[in-house]
Amino acid sequence: MKKIHSLILQAFIKPFMVTFFIVMFVLLMLFLFKYIDDLIGKGFQWYVILELLSYQAAVQLTMALPLSMLLSSIMTFGNLGESYELVAIKAAGVSLRKAMTPLFIVVGLFSAGSFIFSDYILPVVNLKMGSLLYDVRKKKADFLIKPGVFNNTIPGYSIRAKSKNEEGTVLYDLMIYEHATGGSANNVIFAKEGYIQNSADNKYMLLELKDGVRYEDSNVKDAKRYDPRQQFTRFRFKETTQKFDMESFQMGNTDKELFKDHHQMLNLRQLRHYSDSNRVSLDSVAKINSVESKRYINFFANYYQENKPKTINTKIKLADIEQEYMRRSAISNALSQARQIKENADLRMNDYQFFAEKDIRYDIEWHRKFTLAVSCLLLFGIGAPLGAIIRKGGLGLPVVMAIIFFLIYHVIATISEKAAKDASLTPMWGMWMAIIVLTPLAIFLTYKSTSDSALFDAEQYKNKAEAIWKKVVGLFNKKKDKATLSS
Repeated sequence: MKKIHSLILQAFIKPFMVTFFIVMFVLLMLFLFKYIDDLIGKGFQWYVILELLSYQAAVQLTMALPLSMLLSSIMTFGNLGESYELVAIKAAGVSLRKAMTPLFIVVGLFSAGSFIFSDYILPVVNLKMGSLLYDVRKKKADFLIKPGVFNNTIPGYSIRAKSKNEEGTVLYDLMIYEHATGGSANNVIFAKEGYIQNSADNKYMLLELKDGVRYEDSNVKDAKRYDPRQQFTRFRFKETTQKFDMESFQMGNTDKELFKDHHQMLNLRQLRHYSDSNRVSLDSVAKINSVESKRYINFFANYYQENKPKTINTKIKLADIEQEYMRRSAISNALSQARQIKENADLRMNDYQFFAEKDIRYDIEWHRKFTLAVSCLLLFGIGAPLGAIIRKGGLGLPVVMAIIFFLIYHVIATISEKAAKDASLTPMWGMWMAIIVLTPLAIFLTYKSTSDSALFDAEQYKNKAEAIWKKVVGLFNKKKDKATLSS
């Protein structure tokens, strides 16, 4: 028995590791394609890209682990079935269920580890990745001069060079416009040559200009109005240095405290705490709206009651008011109060919807912590019996079957989660819908694999179809014979 278990474990671990790294590589490439515009041309150091990819690899674990579990289980039992090793195991008196026992233990450990990961590690990773990705997307592209084209990336300046050297550090025939007042170009610099270098702290770009002239408009009172007596100043220089602030080109370090209360950055204990606080706010908005509405109704009832008793009758009728002018006044005031109540309710509605959406997101994230672990067990429960049934190894048919079933799971999970976010489904049903739908399929496939059913045998279905066709033709011929005899 131990040798059989060791054989099955060895047959499972290798495909699992291979498929896991392949799936992770594909998902990381999709991430790079998605954010390629935010990464190219900004001069990031290699360790920034590596840090971002490492965080993304941890985030994509929630998708890579179930998919690799499904694919590797199909490949493992497909290889064992194709090489008739499953037949040998059953001939030795070991049922498929007993042979799969060590794999269920291993997958159970993976599921428990994924739950711990999603509860303790994933929120921290989401927090760090969210802040880093925010800084990456906010950073401007590197300063780059193209010959003959004005560059406006530095705030307050427009720079153009007719040509530059191969390294791009020396610019020729420079023209620099300064927009100091935010309006028209007040100062202009021309230079035959300019050498670019960064300051020691990389906060400034230094442009050493040679053989040039600087034109300045002095005493500018109104840039929109022409003044023929406006003063004009010209400076000639052999060498001068122009300093440009490059702070907007540096990647900032956003405070992670800004993102810490996001639902994806919280563990189970924090989700419960924030969810309780959010529901208190949600209830307070509803109570405030209810109290204000009752205050208007009580005021109206008290105003039109005769003798004004201590107990207010909120069911007063219009017919109880005898004077005609009082009835008209009551109708006018009632319409005014109804509009006021509606306006107050509309104002409160935005706050109520905000807290209601946060409550849904907290519940969805709470259930997500558990669905990752259960999805690993479910997809293994589908993949292992499916591989034993199709009895095909390698990366051909198993990959096709794995993609089909994973797409079914992913589509159901995505649609139901979106429905939960839109409040069409409760968060519990939205997050567990895919598991609930596919669990009977896993049970059915397990039953078919233990009973040696040829579920995907095309010859079997062909024979059954021929038998059904013969039976239909036979019934048709009998009816035809009866009709002939009766005539």
